[in-house]
Amino acid sequence: MAQTQTITQAVERLGYRVTVGDVAAEAGLPLMEAQQGVLALATEVQAHLQVAESGEVAYVFPQNIQAVLWSKSWRLRWQAAWEKVWRVLFYLIRISFAVVLILSLVLIVVAIAIIAIAASSAGREDNDSGGGGGGGGMVFLPRFWLGPDIFWMFDPRSDRRRRPRTKSEMNFLEAVFSFLFGDGNPNADLDDRRWQSIAQVIQANGGAVVAEQITPFLGDLGKGWASDLEDFMVPVLSRFNGLPQVSPQGGIVYQFPELQVTAKARRTINPPPFLRELPRRFSQATSGQIMAAIGLGSANLIGAFVLGSMLRDNPSLVADLGGIVALVNSIYWVLLGYGSAFLGIPLVRYFWVQRQNGSIAARNADREQRAEVLSQLTDDQREKLAFAQTLTAQTVLGTDDLAYTTETDLTEQEIAQKDKIDSEWQRLLEERQGK
Repeated sequence: MAQTQTITQAVERLGYRVTVGDVAAEAGLPLMEAQQGVLALATEVQAHLQVAESGEVAYVFPQNIQAVLWSKSWRLRWQAAWEKVWRVLFYLIRISFAVVLILSLVLIVVAIAIIAIAASSAGREDNDSGGGGGGGGMVFLPRFWLGPDIFWMFDPRSDRRRRPRTKSEMNFLEAVFSFLFGDGNPNADLDDRRWQSIAQVIQANGGAVVAEQITPFLGDLGKGWASDLEDFMVPVLSRFNGLPQVSPQGGIVYQFPELQVTAKARRTINPPPFLRELPRRFSQATSGQIMAAIGLGSANLIGAFVLGSMLRDNPSLVADLGGIVALVNSIYWVLLGYGSAFLGIPLVRYFWVQRQNGSIAARNADREQRAEVLSQLTDDQREKLAFAQTLTAQTVLGTDDLAYTTETDLTEQEIAQKDKIDSEWQRLLEERQGK
């Protein structure tokens, strides 16, 4: 299913008339997978085939390809419905961490207040029974300041009341999840970008390249003989059906015939100079949201320690109170653990992100250094590039030299082909008579 979506998107970007090589290059797929996927998709949506006289095949897909797939596949309809449900579920999961934090803090504050009031009342009763003056009996509830207008945190759209909100900005409930776990791996599509960039380099250079043009997009090149013999090019050759060619001076050039065939000439391809990994961000939440999350987490943890002390110092009082106090007493270690984890997980993740970014920067610098080799070529490298230029080619499958197409009836095509041949013979006869 995922591969079908990838190929469908590639076909749409390419303008619905494609070759297998076009799709493989656009999506970064192995040629075998691209061929199987294109054939399956063409069968599903009843695409047309155009066969050139050279034997190359182009596929013409309907421009309502998504609608055709939707109408035929219950799996796509189910997947679309599930994606909508999952977006809601995932949003609820994300905000649940903030909700639990706030509920935990509220429980802790209420329990502390109840125990404090009960302890104060018990103390006054003891004084009264000892003959002390009775006072007015007024009880003052302790006030715990939790910051201005804390209730805005419950409103997912609360920031809009205070300042303009950008599309990428998240509300506080979402920011808590981002503070805890981050916002995903920015390089999750790195492998896809790698192969797409390599295919673009191959196409931009006419289907024939040298290893130095590919290394800025690869990972570890190996050491010793593995690097000298360019073993790292084997996966590239396998993925795009490439062929090594040896120059007269013994240099190796890599030719990819199937990427030299395209359905139509497109604008000049400008691949990136090297594959750049994106650095990880600790959180996409604003600094104010992060500080608020740290403040609430700290208040929750400190409150848990205070509550724990009060529970230990007043065991008989806690047993008599029951209700919320009994509930908090039964889940105290859960509250304390959540408060500790709420601050501990981001702390550990912060140092992990810094370490990861150091590795990412080193890999980017290594690939950038490989790209700079192309600006300081040796004589051997210049010879290989010159030989590669002799192998470059681009076969554009136009619509004026087709041998067969499924868009029209076979009889009509045969008549049209005969008329074309007769017209060509007539032109040649007229030229000879003119001479």
